[in-house]
Amino acid sequence: MLYNMRANLSVPWDALNLTIALAHRAEVLQNPLQTYLLGIIISICGNVLISVSLNIQKYAHVRLSQQGSKPYYTSVLWWCGLVLMGVGELGNFAAYGFAPASLIAPLGCVSVIASALISVIFLKETLCVSDIVGGTLAITGTYVLVTFAPHTSTHITAHLVQHYVISWHFLLYLMIEVIVFCILLFLYKKKNMKHIVIVMLLVALLASVTVISVKAVSGMITESIKGHLQLIYPIFYVMLVVLVASCAFQIKFLNQAMKMFDATEVVPINFVFFTASAIVAGIIFYQEFEGLALLNIFMFLFGCLLSFLGVFLIARNRPKVKQDCNFIAMDIVPGKRRTDRVQPETKTQTYGSLAAKLMCNRGDQTEES
Repeated sequence: MLYNMRANLSVPWDALNLTIALAHRAEVLQNPLQTYLLGIIISICGNVLISVSLNIQKYAHVRLSQQGSKPYYTSVLWWCGLVLMGVGELGNFAAYGFAPASLIAPLGCVSVIASALISVIFLKETLCVSDIVGGTLAITGTYVLVTFAPHTSTHITAHLVQHYVISWHFLLYLMIEVIVFCILLFLYKKKNMKHIVIVMLLVALLASVTVISVKAVSGMITESIKGHLQLIYPIFYVMLVVLVASCAFQIKFLNQAMKMFDATEVVPINFVFFTASAIVAGIIFYQEFEGLALLNIFMFLFGCLLSFLGVFLIARNRPKVKQDCNFIAMDIVPGKRRTDRVQPETKTQTYGSLAAKLMCNRGDQTEES
């Protein structure tokens, strides 16, 4: 009888244990999804803030040009836009700690879509059919890639980052990237090949290192906030230095590209190259596609392709920036001997491109006489 009582008591106890185990398993399965969605929401909000900040700064420049030649840093609106941009970039930084890098990077198309909408509504820019088609493609692509992206959320710790850094596939990837970067830098600096693809590939190669380091730093900070201190490990500060250095050189090459080429060319190419490099970095370093079904991989890449096409269509019809040319390239004028100085000093009476051409012509006539 006592045995039967124990048997009867063990049945609800086992059921209680089973219920607790199932609840714990459900919590474990729900936590990655909640973290994943949190990363997506933070990234989208950050990109919207960035687009708002860019349009505020653009509006501030327009107002200053109408009022006179005041410096842009005297405008309160410009500083508000700068603060919003900082908050948006901080949101993107935090999003890498909650969601895969291969997902956060393509969500940058949200900034392009929001910027186009804001410029049409508030800055009264023209809305073209290609803008509507591009926005539709970009939104559809964003939905597809979010749906089929890897839904796992890895806890980034210092030991895990150290393990990834010394893995053979990352070392091989890093060696190939360094070789390609050196070849492109040689062509850009020594051979003077100023092609937009070369410059943007330099930016993209640096961006892949930036994505790896920013996810490592953001993930370790997130784990430290949760109570698992990661800031005592040297790898955190190594990744922080890599993050700052890669961002600095990336901004340098991106600014050079913006000076040499129009923004309507730089923005879509930079988005495509940056997204591709971020996806490759996430796959190789963080192994984000491990265990992902082939259909999910195909649909994820298809969503990225739709986003790329949408961004190209939106950026294609943006107004081009007209760059003033304050000099005449005399080396392309036949019969002219003086090609080393084509722009006179600013304090002389012959300052100006037309005066430089006339002065050069006078010099030739004097020599002939």
